[in-house]
Amino acid sequence: MEDEDVARIARSARVIAVVGLSPNEARPSWGVARYLQSQGFRIIPVNPGHAGKTLLGETVYADLSQIPADARVDMVDIFRRSEAVPQIVDEALAHLPDLKVIWTQLGVIHDAAAEKARSRGVTVVQNRCPKIEFPRFL
Repeated sequence: MEDEDVARIARSARVIAVVGLSPNEARPSWGVARYLQSQGFRIIPVNPGHAGKTLLGETVYADLSQIPADARVDMVDIFRRSEAVPQIVDEALAHLPDLKVIWTQLGVIHDAAAEKARSRGVTVVQNRCPKIEFPRFL
C-alpha cells in the first residue's frame, strides 16, 4: 500500500462501517472509531451483540447487510479475527453499493478475501490502522 493510496482514502472516505466496534472505551476499536468521528467521518457501528443500541451517537447494526443503502458506506474497517474477513468482505460486496475501501486492522490479514475485493474494484488495506495512517494526510 502506497502513501498516495492512504492519502486518497483519508481525503475521500466519508462513511465508515466499523465491524467489531466495541462499546468498551478501553478497546482499540472504540478509540479508532472515536478518532475517525472526531476527524469528520461518519461512523456506522457493526456488532451483532449490541445491534439496536447506540454507540458514538450512531445506531449499531448486527451486520453490514442491515445498514440502510442511503447510508452510502464507502469504507469498511474490520476489527475481527482474520478468519472472519471472508464473510465480512462477501457481505460488504453484496450489500454496500458505494463501497470503495476494505481496511483490516493491525494483525488482521486475509489475502484471498483481499484479492476478491480487489477483483471487484475495491481498494484493500490490510494490517494497518487508520488512526495511525490518516493523521499524516488530514
